[in-house]
Amino acid sequence: MAADEDGSVPTVQLAGIGELAEIDQDAFTEGAFILSIGGAQQSHVNLRNPGNVFYEYLRRIANVLDIFRPAGEPIRVLHLGAGALTLARYVQARRPGSEQTAVELERELLDFVLEHLPLPDGTRCSIVIDDARAALERCDPGSFDAVVLDVFAGADAPVHLTDETFYRALTRVVAPGGVALVNVGDDPPLTFARAQARRLRATANDVVVLADAGMISGQMAGNIVLVGTNFSWPAAWSPSLVAAGPHPGVVVAGPELDAFCSAQQ
Repeated sequence: MAADEDGSVPTVQLAGIGELAEIDQDAFTEGAFILSIGGAQQSHVNLRNPGNVFYEYLRRIANVLDIFRPAGEPIRVLHLGAGALTLARYVQARRPGSEQTAVELERELLDFVLEHLPLPDGTRCSIVIDDARAALERCDPGSFDAVVLDVFAGADAPVHLTDETFYRALTRVVAPGGVALVNVGDDPPLTFARAQARRLRATANDVVVLADAGMISGQMAGNIVLVGTNFSWPAAWSPSLVAAGPHPGVVVAGPELDAFCSAQQ
């Protein structure tokens, strides 16, 4: 779907950030495509199998979305940072009838993605072109079962999306029994990721960290997923999420999370 008629790779210049976005076919997976911005891979989409999620951190987020409500039950999801709408496609595949909203700052990016990688038939996903914080502050309290924040680029993340006031707005829109999921990319010693975990802990009832087991020591770069809930984290979820992969994975909670948040490295 993504190739232009002449077989060339589709591209678009993103005016807001001055970078070139392009969509390439995945050479190893038929029917899959990769969105890159400024030469860096950002999203992976499998049009033939939207239930297949390639990136590890996104797979961990998807696992939580699978477990926090009964299987197949439609949910309301707010995506802050849309990318190629990989997760919106996943939710539609796993929970048909879900009501979703995707917020993206770059209008050209969403138009580009939807032209070359259209959403599956039946997907109910509203597109909002706006700043993530501005869009969030307009949402009614408890209006979403899950909120996914996926805009961070390590310590260079927009400051207004990293303070405690933002996290209060984030957790405010989560319905009872819902989840807030935050992807945080960082480099050793994970100073930024630890700070974001502390800020989510200050606003959520309970918080856990999902990550590759090798990341928690703060010795390797990568992505961690923060999960905030407005209820006590069910202990039975942790082994289920570890078993679901990717491997080796870990769920950090309780005293171990205290140590992760307070570590000075």
